[in-house]
Amino acid sequence: MLKSRHALKTLAASAIVAGMLSAPAAAQDTIKVGILHSLSGTMAISETTLKDVMLMLIDEQNKKGGLLGKKLEAVVVDPASNWPLFAEKARQLISQDKVAATFGCWTSVSRKSVLPVFEELNGILFYPVQYEGEESSRNVFYTGAAPNQQAIPAVDYLMSKDGGEVKRWVLAGTDYVYPRTTNKILETYLKSKGVAQEDIMINYTPFGHSDWQSIVSEIKKFGSAGKKTAVVSTINGDANVPFYKELGNQGVKATDIPVVAFSVGEEELAGVDTKPLVGHLAAWNYFMSGDTPDNKAFIEKWKAYTKNPKRVTNDPMEAHVIGFAMWVKAVEKAGTTAPDAVIDALIGVSVPNLSGGYSAMMPNHHITKPVLIGEIQADGQFETVWKTPGLVVGDEWSDFLPDSKDLISDWRKPLSCGNFNVKTGKCGGKAS
Repeated sequence: MLKSRHALKTLAASAIVAGMLSAPAAAQDTIKVGILHSLSGTMAISETTLKDVMLMLIDEQNKKGGLLGKKLEAVVVDPASNWPLFAEKARQLISQDKVAATFGCWTSVSRKSVLPVFEELNGILFYPVQYEGEESSRNVFYTGAAPNQQAIPAVDYLMSKDGGEVKRWVLAGTDYVYPRTTNKILETYLKSKGVAQEDIMINYTPFGHSDWQSIVSEIKKFGSAGKKTAVVSTINGDANVPFYKELGNQGVKATDIPVVAFSVGEEELAGVDTKPLVGHLAAWNYFMSGDTPDNKAFIEKWKAYTKNPKRVTNDPMEAHVIGFAMWVKAVEKAGTTAPDAVIDALIGVSVPNLSGGYSAMMPNHHITKPVLIGEIQADGQFETVWKTPGLVVGDEWSDFLPDSKDLISDWRKPLSCGNFNVKTGKCGGKAS
């Protein structure tokens, strides 16, 4: 009897040990991918779709056999449009969930919040949204537009004959780092083109701002001085819905005062009556209306995956498509998901974009992109009215800010520097 009891204890102990050993082994059977997008709060209107497209891309990759012989597993968290919570969730993804890479953030304040975490823990972040530049981190890959891939070309277009030869400028933005830095760049750029200070009006509103009546009235008054006026909008999130509604309410037509937006795409317009907004503009690197075989196939897959024929696509979604394809290619090239090897392997990787051609990851961790200006149509889509003849390389440090005009970023060895000063020949240390 004692022997049999001893045998049972031994078997039980063996089973426990086997269970303990098999748990980590099972965890290693998948490669985890972090998805760090707001699914609630003011930014949910824009970011929820990015979570959905990442789930689709991961599902597609698994149907192809996964990566390095393993299935991919999505780890979705909701930082809830709460900027400090982004950092907390990023730490959880890297330290606890052990993700191989993270795809996430929209606002620059959320990216700035997580940046120290990714650098401290040596994680990889793919950031899919246009931003103000003035940053280059070894741990971040910027697949959205830098100012020279969106803001500067938009202003150039509006200054041109085709764009209406605009002379007065309203720079309207949400009150945080991206609009403020972008507008600082644009203000300097406009003045370099001979625009007087009195012909530049700058306005900031908080996230989620809803009462636009007085601001739109001020814009109308500013535009009544006899000079062609345009609004350059860096308004972000759900504040765009009441802003555009108020434009319609006050009869601000594109023929009178055109608005060019950097954060309004097909997703944001889905909740707005676009008929009064026809002719207003957006500057992006992708539009759903793009007539390419790759884009048509992507839209078809997206609608099938979401089981919703009315779901739209937009520019930051394409940035995730590009970034995810680049990450997969770099992991295959490196033969591992180890961050250092993948970070090095990503430079020079080239994948198809949805607008036509290939986008490449440059040594500054920014990608090459076409720049498109589109007009809002009655159906909420955009008609491309202008585009660059080729792809534009993202410029991480602006030529129009005195503290950054002499800086470049090159993460290849032996330089491996995010802010190398070409005049002093020195690396400034950690990128800002």
